[in-house]
Amino acid sequence: MVGKGGDDLEFCFERLLMGGDGRGRMEAGVITEWKDIPMELLLRIVSLVDDRTVIMASGVCSGWRDAICLGLTHLSLSWCKNNMNNLVLSLAPKFTKLQALTLRQDKPQLEDKAVEMIANYFHDLQDLDLSKSFKLSDSSLHALALGCPNLIKLNISGCSAFSDAALAYLTGSCRKLKILNLCGCVKAASNRALQAIGQNCSQLQSLSLGWCEDVSDAGVMSLAYGCPDLRALDLCGCVRITDESVIALANRCLHLRSLGLYYCQNITDRAMYSLAQSRVKNKHEMWESMKSRYSEEGLMNLNISQCTALTPPAVQAVCDSFPALHTCPGRHSLIISGCLSLTSVHCACAVQAHRTASQLSHPAH
Repeated sequence: MVGKGGDDLEFCFERLLMGGDGRGRMEAGVITEWKDIPMELLLRIVSLVDDRTVIMASGVCSGWRDAICLGLTHLSLSWCKNNMNNLVLSLAPKFTKLQALTLRQDKPQLEDKAVEMIANYFHDLQDLDLSKSFKLSDSSLHALALGCPNLIKLNISGCSAFSDAALAYLTGSCRKLKILNLCGCVKAASNRALQAIGQNCSQLQSLSLGWCEDVSDAGVMSLAYGCPDLRALDLCGCVRITDESVIALANRCLHLRSLGLYYCQNITDRAMYSLAQSRVKNKHEMWESMKSRYSEEGLMNLNISQCTALTPPAVQAVCDSFPALHTCPGRHSLIISGCLSLTSVHCACAVQAHRTASQLSHPAH
């Protein structure tokens, strides 16, 4: 074992053995060499070190390799700055029990062959981050559709080469998806793809579509009707959507907690009033089954920055309808930056704080 990773492993080993000499020997003689460590203790040790050290540890001996490869379920290779593609190719046949894999890159390294290896060996994979993989093509999505049908969370943000046809194909196989990040997927995130998501991914809870400018009302309405459990939707920069998208979401996605509409300048007061009215409509249905949780239901985050067509009465109606929306310092969850006409909009606690401050500064005589 060499380098910082080896030092980390030595330290954790010594700490866990509580009295060993740091080289794998104990005076009691229970464990005399590193290779003699029981699998349970080894997995405890590797859980305390970084992923680079885990990879190094898997090369110590065949026993360690087998134990780590069978016991490891989560791995990140984002620390690998220069040779991630080859590293994935070499590790994929070994770490076949992985359930979560993070391959976020600062500069594009991954190629289709690496993703195909992932699909061939990681059949239990549930969480995959391929963000900023600019070199990947549709072949990668086709491979994942065939080899990783249990995906629950997928991040392909910034993968600008993927097509909407390939994304639609993926959703036909990966029907368990709950969290999907498509930010910057300008070719893949089209109305056609969103219609496929609505048809195939009824369990979807979170979708990011930031700056996917081809998305319009037809696609968002397909989501609203096909994904009723949607909790978070980022439409920031989707400049083609109108009030119709928000109205469909307000009426169909009753569990919606976070909605991003930054720079959606076609949104008007009509959309805001539909959100406020949906709260009133749903109140009676939720009241009987969730009386104690009612105040926690509904929108908790709303970004309407740069939505310059909105007026204070409409936005105030939304703020009044959803107690979790805040404009007060430190709790901003109603984001209205760039909307100079909305400076008069305040949440209930901000109003109360203002009243309290006024009373303290002007006490009654």
